[in-house]
Amino acid sequence: MPLFIFYQRGNVMFKTDTVAAISSAVNNSGISVIRISGEDAVDIGDKIFRFKNKKYKSLKDVDSHTVHYGTIYDEDKIIDEVLVLIMRAPNTYTKEDVVEIDCHGGIVVTKKILNIVIKNGARIAEPGEFTKRAFLNGRIDLSQAEAVMDVINAKNNYALKASVSQLRGSVGKKIKELRENIIENIAYIEAALDDPEHISMENYGEELRVKVEDYLKEIDRLIKSNDDGKIINEGIKTVILGKPNAGKSSLMNTLLGEERAIVTDVAGTTRDTLQENINISDVSLNIIDTAGIRDTSDVVEKIGVERSKKAAEEADLIIYVVDSSVELDENDKEIIKLISDKKSIVLLNKTDLKCIVTKDNIKELTGQYPMEISAKENVGIDKLKEKIKELFYKGNIDYNDEVFITNIRHKELLENARKSLLLVTESIDNDMPEDFFSIDLMNAYEELGLIIGEEVDDDLVNEIFAKFCMGK
Repeated sequence: MPLFIFYQRGNVMFKTDTVAAISSAVNNSGISVIRISGEDAVDIGDKIFRFKNKKYKSLKDVDSHTVHYGTIYDEDKIIDEVLVLIMRAPNTYTKEDVVEIDCHGGIVVTKKILNIVIKNGARIAEPGEFTKRAFLNGRIDLSQAEAVMDVINAKNNYALKASVSQLRGSVGKKIKELRENIIENIAYIEAALDDPEHISMENYGEELRVKVEDYLKEIDRLIKSNDDGKIINEGIKTVILGKPNAGKSSLMNTLLGEERAIVTDVAGTTRDTLQENINISDVSLNIIDTAGIRDTSDVVEKIGVERSKKAAEEADLIIYVVDSSVELDENDKEIIKLISDKKSIVLLNKTDLKCIVTKDNIKELTGQYPMEISAKENVGIDKLKEKIKELFYKGNIDYNDEVFITNIRHKELLENARKSLLLVTESIDNDMPEDFFSIDLMNAYEELGLIIGEEVDDDLVNEIFAKFCMGK
């Protein structure tokens, strides 16, 4: 029967038995990796692995962090020739004994070896359980654990760099600094309350105010970084708007580099939204091609137009495509209303044809000069890509110094801590007793602790790691 223990980081119960999972993609490939972690990992490896090198008889005899060539057996039946990696606690990913089996990458053989491992004493790891054990065993904090999946899911180099920075502890380091400063103030207040004869609180409120204002500035900067962090991590929700036959689908195909959207000379070909993800200069766009906006009696097209408007309301960026070869009309005026309070780029398309609409016409209506392009001829597209990057990333992002909050859970906890610190300043303003300072400082301290996992419970940990893939 598996053992359970209370982990000291919070009220978190976790199993200490030995787990195993396939840690590589489950498909036909050159190599697959089966990972085993736990106190019985080496014993299980010994039951199923035989060395080619007769120098060794047992995995228990080999040095840690070494690789060995041999054969996996199911009782007396040879299954595969493999490489086995031995890594002993505590210098492993989970801080437990870890055995990794590198076998041939066929789906059948990989699953067969995993079943043999399970049959000999391991159990199937839950999603994210290896990383969960790394967190619970103190190797990484919770913000680093969450960064593991961000690294795996990174859609561009910016997202990868931000995730790797968090994985190396950038967020955790900043949060720990804030908590250390806050707890010093709490300790001073508590000591002064216990020993007022020797520790003076005279003018302490004003001294504390200066410190708390510094903490608030740092927290505000972290919260503000979430705007860029969200874009870095999730991508920019980008909607292409325009009248029917303005060239929206042609633009999307040009940006994608493939014929994804249907393009014809018939106005109203696109009847519904079409979404794709593209990477432009390390900026991820979740780009949506929409039905052309116009008054129509066609029931299906009308539904498409309403969906286009809804997509525009939810967009981070709107690309308004104007057909320069036809006059502007009431439909254009409706689109201009939709983009009035949004980040937008206006494109004057079909510049390869005779232009009726001028840049000055567009400037008068939208307040911005349009970029001239021809989606069909691929003219002006490079400038558009640079404009998108420039619009969202002013200057160069320095990942060595900057800490970006890309996780909405972290942002919410920072906002909670901020509210508690503001209460401290209110108490100072109102000449409240010093123990009021301590209460709100402690609340801020605990909210920040939730970011790195210092104040956690089962439900939170399980919710976070349930989002992980198997084998990680």
